[in-house]
Amino acid sequence: MPFHLHFEESDLLRCRFALSPLWETQAAVRLLSRPGQHGYHLPWLRRIREGAAKLDLAPLWLLMPDRGHNPDFISLPPRGPVTTFAEEIAQVRAVDPAVAREDMALALADRPGGLESAAGQRLLADPARAVQELADLLEQAWRVLVEPHWPRLRALLEADIAYHSRRLAETGFEGLLGEVSPRLRWTDSTLTVVGTNGDHTRALGGQGLVLMPSVFVWPEVVGGYEEPWQPAVIYPARGIGGLWTEAGERTPEALARLLGRARADVLCALDEPAGTSTLAHRLSLAASSVSEHLSVLRAAGLLTSRRYGHQVLYERTPLGIALAVSDHHAG
Repeated sequence: MPFHLHFEESDLLRCRFALSPLWETQAAVRLLSRPGQHGYHLPWLRRIREGAAKLDLAPLWLLMPDRGHNPDFISLPPRGPVTTFAEEIAQVRAVDPAVAREDMALALADRPGGLESAAGQRLLADPARAVQELADLLEQAWRVLVEPHWPRLRALLEADIAYHSRRLAETGFEGLLGEVSPRLRWTDSTLTVVGTNGDHTRALGGQGLVLMPSVFVWPEVVGGYEEPWQPAVIYPARGIGGLWTEAGERTPEALARLLGRARADVLCALDEPAGTSTLAHRLSLAASSVSEHLSVLRAAGLLTSRRYGHQVLYERTPLGIALAVSDHHAG
């Protein structure tokens, strides 16, 4: 069933991109209980298996029905384009308990037996305590499931935002939506998210819309957030197919012999635009070495660069792409 968002003229001026470590944390929690969505993330699942086994995620899972409402207050829309988990979890702890109770009740109503369960009744009986306990669980999940991998995840999310921001300037809002996901439709100033749970309509009323790429939401596109929060559309980030691939696994041997192993690894690691520090972390190289390799590759016409926010992002030119993938195609 569709999710409809009605735009006024002013809403188009207030659309923005953002990324959220809190959203990724709750989405990672949700993913653990959805085996059908594990495909792209099996390497991550192997890495976090031991730590995840020590987490008691049952109260969060209770509020995440397969179909229907998931609580907004445990993954609030970020206030700015880039925010920290500490800032976001502080907002969760500050949520009005009455608002949280209503939010939890909607989710429990969509889980068979949720409202009548002892665990559900406990959450609703003392929503102030429930908010703090759920925030504690989210903090534990962040530390175990997401924080160790956040530089890699953030790099992919930032690259997605950089790419789609450029495409927004080139194609306009309607053209961008079709590229973000085939589940997004634009008709008569209304954005429709196809395939979501329920049939829901909301007028943006001048608040605008937050567009958020996510690593763990695939294959879904989520349209969400009720009053009083700003509406958002969360969509799968580009490039998640190679997210957990190590650099050495994707560097053709012929290219390594031509450019040198480290320089070839840098070129092949740029499946999505990335900055020097991100590449250094991903490749376990010194930032100064990565910077030198990037300069040589750009001078050779294999990379281009542009500034995005506080950093410079590098991406491959058509020649760089051809070199990076040619050996695989030849095989």
